Amino acid sequence: MTDRDIRKVREFNRFYTSVIGLLDKHYLNSPFTLPEGRVLYELHHHQPCSATELIEPTHMDKGYLSRILKAFLKKGYVIRKPHHEDGRAFQLMLSTKGEKEFDKLNTSSSDLIKVMLQNLSKDEIHVLTTSMEQITEVIGQAKVELSAA
Repeated sequence: MTDRDIRKVREFNRFYTSVIGLLDKHYLNSPFTLPEGRVLYELHHHQPCSATELIEPTHMDKGYLSRILKAFLKKGYVIRKPHHEDGRAFQLMLSTKGEKEFDKLNTSSSDLIKVMLQNLSKDEIHVLTTSMEQITEVIGQAKVELSAA
């Protein structure tokens, strides 16, 4: 690995972060920050689940995740019910209000991608998505190796 390789990866990270607005105060012009949007996404796809079960897919610190979930409970996005097997634990689910917010955010995310791709040819889209699959595979493998070290 060379210094140029490192520069190129960092350059791409800055570029893509800017393209999809990851550093914007509110993600996709929603009331949510990017981490809040990710928690909403993971809740939608893993419900019902415990707060602990959200730590791994979000890669969030337990305290930070807890603050987001408390805010979601207060705003009525999340319902908390006692776990059916362990009365001391709770299961989390999106409320109807939370599902509506998820749907809006999900639609906005898809719309952004459509705008990004609208002027590309089928061949260019194929090159792009194939490259993304390769990036995901290579970095995913490197991540596995790092966690095993």
